[in-house]
Amino acid sequence: MRSDLVFGALSHVSNRYQLCQLASKATRKLHKPNTRLQDTTNEVLVRFHSTNPGDLPQAQKPAARPMETRRAA
Repeated sequence: MRSDLVFGALSHVSNRYQLCQLASKATRKLHKPNTRLQDTTNEVLVRFHSTNPGDLPQAQKPAARPMETRRAA
């Protein structure tokens, strides 16, 4: 049942509002066309049960490359 998944995910997230926000963002990113949205939501809650969604690494921006200096000929 989904309520069991929600309570399991609450072990890592203390605030239900925050859990809803994180779950909706993750569901939007992980949803595949031609699959049920309910199944994707359940997958997200299962993942939240096993890992802390607040500690997931953020996408790192590539480091800026230093500008090349050219010498006059």
